[in-house]
Amino acid sequence: MFPFQYVQDLVVYLRGLPGASGYGSTTTAEQVTEGLDLQAYTAIVTGATSGIGQEVARVLAKRGARVVLAVRNAEKAQKVMSLILEETPSARLEFIHLNLASLKSVRVFAAEFLSRDLPLNILVNNAGLLLKKFDLTEDGLERTFATNHLGHFLLTNLLLERMKETADKSGIEGRIVVMGSEATRLAYRDAIQFDRLHDAKSYWSVPAYGQSKLCNALHTKELASRLQAERANVTANVLHPGCIDTNFGKGEFPFSFNKYFEELCFWVSSSFLKSIPQAAATPCYVATNAGLKGITGEYFMDCNISPPATRKSIDMELAARLWKYSEELTASSRSANELADPAFKSKDM
Repeated sequence: MFPFQYVQDLVVYLRGLPGASGYGSTTTAEQVTEGLDLQAYTAIVTGATSGIGQEVARVLAKRGARVVLAVRNAEKAQKVMSLILEETPSARLEFIHLNLASLKSVRVFAAEFLSRDLPLNILVNNAGLLLKKFDLTEDGLERTFATNHLGHFLLTNLLLERMKETADKSGIEGRIVVMGSEATRLAYRDAIQFDRLHDAKSYWSVPAYGQSKLCNALHTKELASRLQAERANVTANVLHPGCIDTNFGKGEFPFSFNKYFEELCFWVSSSFLKSIPQAAATPCYVATNAGLKGITGEYFMDCNISPPATRKSIDMELAARLWKYSEELTASSRSANELADPAFKSKDM
């Protein structure tokens, strides 16, 4: 059954056949937003200076939304804003510095955004990284986990009340769009290594990345459940953008030991990869499509609801545990090592 399903899915993907939504793997971000007027919308896009994030920001701005670029590099942000304005002179763009690997930076970003008294309709948690070598952040956290999951977890929590308020006042459903991945299949065997997550000895780049993407999926499930319980007019969904022909991860994969071999691997797979406009279609679709009103806690791929990548990604007990762990990491001054200590966990977890 499973091999047949994989073959069937591969045929659908390669041929770009549309799903129930009318869109498929070859659909672009401009196509899924064609005819939309987003003048009443304000969106934040993390990682908006390259790849998918840049394309999402460009297309949302082209359709009239005010777009806040939440990125680390001010120079790159200005270049991207200039490019967007060349195409769309009426584009409403703002830049606020954000380093997701720093909890302090996330708090400063949120404070700055809230101080501007802007509404918030769409939050696209897009930024991410894959690191071949283990590294700790200034907060003592493993950098892949901190950037891909924890920074976005804190950012979302800090902006959530503004999203709820905006939805209540405007009547427009708020949308939280989380960039997940089929790479959740590559997470560690024990899913999330709570007891050694920030330990260099346990680190392996690809499973660490898969673990962070599993965290994205679980965060989305728990967040959607909480929003539903509150009857908030805000949804949260996670997606897989597809395998993409970008510079993401280059030099960081296990096969990157030789740049020529790496280039060969990417060249061989290039015919199966999406373009950036195609990869940006699903986040733009989930963020803006009127037909998705009330749809929350789902996993999207190729602009259609898809079965979850793994059973672990919809494990609500694991999602609740991750939420509590993430809350304690972001709310306390205690280090990651303290939170991993069995004595601490038995008392607080």
